[in-house]
Amino acid sequence: MTDTALRPEMTHPVTASPAPRPARRRRSPLAPYLFVAPAVVLFVAFMLIPLVYTIWSSLRAYRIEEGASVLGVRVDRFVGFDNYVAVLQDAELLASFGRLGVYGLIAVPLTLGLALLFALLLDVPAVRARRFSRTAIVIPYAVPGITAALLWGFMYLPSTSPFSYVTTALGWGPVPFLEAGGLFGSLANIAIWGGVGFNMIIIYTSLRGIPAEIYESARLDGASELQVALRIKVPLVVPALVLTGVFALIGTLQLYGEPNTLRPLTTEITQSWAPLMTIYRDAFLTDDLPAAAASSTILALGTVLLSGVVLAIANRRRAEAAS
Repeated sequence: MTDTALRPEMTHPVTASPAPRPARRRRSPLAPYLFVAPAVVLFVAFMLIPLVYTIWSSLRAYRIEEGASVLGVRVDRFVGFDNYVAVLQDAELLASFGRLGVYGLIAVPLTLGLALLFALLLDVPAVRARRFSRTAIVIPYAVPGITAALLWGFMYLPSTSPFSYVTTALGWGPVPFLEAGGLFGSLANIAIWGGVGFNMIIIYTSLRGIPAEIYESARLDGASELQVALRIKVPLVVPALVLTGVFALIGTLQLYGEPNTLRPLTTEITQSWAPLMTIYRDAFLTDDLPAAAASSTILALGTVLLSGVVLAIANRRRAEAAS
C-alpha cells in the first residue's frame, strides 16, 4: 500500500457557512388601520351618525310661535324627554305593539319549529333527494319580501285566490284571509314561508358539525332515529336555535313590508297597524320627525333588551346544564 499525501483541505474540513438571511421587512404600523378603515367609515356614515341624529331629534320638538307671519312661525325647540313621555302614552302605538306581539306568537314558534323539523329530516341518513329538498326549502328565502307579500296578497283576495275558489265550490264560502279573523295568520304565513329556509340552513349546518361517532354509538345501543333526534341532535343544536330565535325576534320587531304591501287590499290594516308603520307615518306623512325619532329609539332599545334577555337566559341554562 502506498501512502497518499493528505491534501490540506482533507486535514482541515471546511464547514459551510450559513447563507445570509434576507433582511426582514418591517411592517408598516398603519397597515391594520388601513384595512379596518373602510368598515369604520361605513359604520360611522350609515350607523353612528344616523343614530346620533335620531337621538338628537328625539329631544326636540316643533313649536308654533308668533312672528311676522299671521299663522306664526314654526321653530325647533329642545324639549328633553317630552317626546318619549308622549310616545309611551300614545294608545295607538301601544296597540300596534300588542298586534305585533300576537303576530310574533304565531310567526316565531312556527318558523323555528318548521326549520328544526326540516333540518332533522334532511339529516336522516336514509333520506333521498337531500340536495333537491334543501334547495326547494331555501328558494322562498331568495324571494324579496315585497314580492312575496304581493304574491300572497293575490292568493288571499277572494276574487283571485285558488283557496277561496275551492272553498266556494264546496259551499263553504271564501276564506277570510284578509279579515279580522285570519289577518294575523295570513301575515305570519308570509314570514314563515320566507324565513324557514334561512333558519333551516343554520340549524342543518350545526347538525352537520356534530361528530358521526355520537350517532353511531347511540344506534349501537339500540336508539331509534327519533330518540337520536330528540335526545342527541336537538340538545346539541341549542346554540343554533338561540341564534335563529334572536334573528326571528329582531325580524318580528322590524315588521313593515308585509302589512304595508297588503294595506290597499284590506281595511283591517291601518297606517299604524305595526310600530314601524306608525313611525313612518309620523316621519313622512304627518311631518312629526321628533315623535318618529323617539318611537324609533324606544323600538331599538326594546330590540336590544329583548335580544339580551334571550341570550342571557340561554347562557344561564347552558351553564346550568354544563355544571
